[in-house]
Amino acid sequence: MTEELFIPQTQDKSARYAALTKQLARMAKREANVTAVMANAAAMLRQACGFFWVGFYLRDSEEELVLGPFQGPVACTRIGRGKGVCGAAWQRGASIVVPDVDKFPGHIACSSLSRSEIVVPVYRNGEFFAVLDIDSDQPAAFDEADRLGLEAFVKELR
Repeated sequence: MTEELFIPQTQDKSARYAALTKQLARMAKREANVTAVMANAAAMLRQACGFFWVGFYLRDSEEELVLGPFQGPVACTRIGRGKGVCGAAWQRGASIVVPDVDKFPGHIACSSLSRSEIVVPVYRNGEFFAVLDIDSDQPAAFDEADRLGLEAFVKELR
C-alpha cells in the first residue's frame, strides 16, 4: 500500500507532532514489520520537520546499539551503552535534549555539521528496544515541545 504524508502547514510544533503521530499510528496498525514502520517514521520526521538527520539505533546486545532505519548522511554504525547522547539516553532510560553537541561530554560526532540533538528511548512490550536520534545543523533546535511530541510519536512503534 502506498503511504501519503500529510504535513500540517503550521509553525505549532505540538500540532505538527500530533498530526504525524496519528499518521504513524495508522501506519503501524496496517504494517506488522517494525523495521518498515521505523523506516517510514524516520522519513516522515525528516520530510515534515526538515531535520538534518533522523534515525533509529536498535539494541543489538546488552551493551551496544546498532544503526537502524534512518534518513540523512552516512552515520555511525555502533554505539556503546552510556556512550554519546544515544548511549546516555539508553542508560538513563530518558530523553535527552542537547542544545550544543560540543558541550555534551563524550558526544560522538558522526557528522561535524550536527549542532544540536535530541534522543528519545523507544520501548516495545515494556522492554527497551531502540532510540530515536535526531540531529539538527542549527544550535538549540529542540525544546520541550519536541521532547513531548517525539515521546508520543515513538509510543506508536509498540
